[in-house]
Amino acid sequence: MGKSYSSDLRTRISDHVAAGYSRRDAARRFGVSASCAIKLTQRVAKTGSAAPAKQGRPPGAGKLAPFMARIIRWVEAQSDIS
Repeated sequence: MGKSYSSDLRTRISDHVAAGYSRRDAARRFGVSASCAIKLTQRVAKTGSAAPAKQGRPPGAGKLAPFMARIIRWVEAQSDIS
């Protein structure tokens, strides 16, 4: 999974757009893709913050989550499972 841009860069991009410049101009100026600048300004308009969203799946989610207790019991019952 990719890493988010720094909060400093994200703030500078959103401030540049808020100052009246286009999102594509901000992208060229700060060396990011136009898509990044567009999505960032949409995020700032929606949430009021330039902070990145959490990445990844929340803990405990997934296909095996409903069976986790049973799997743990099996592992504890037989210490040498290979």
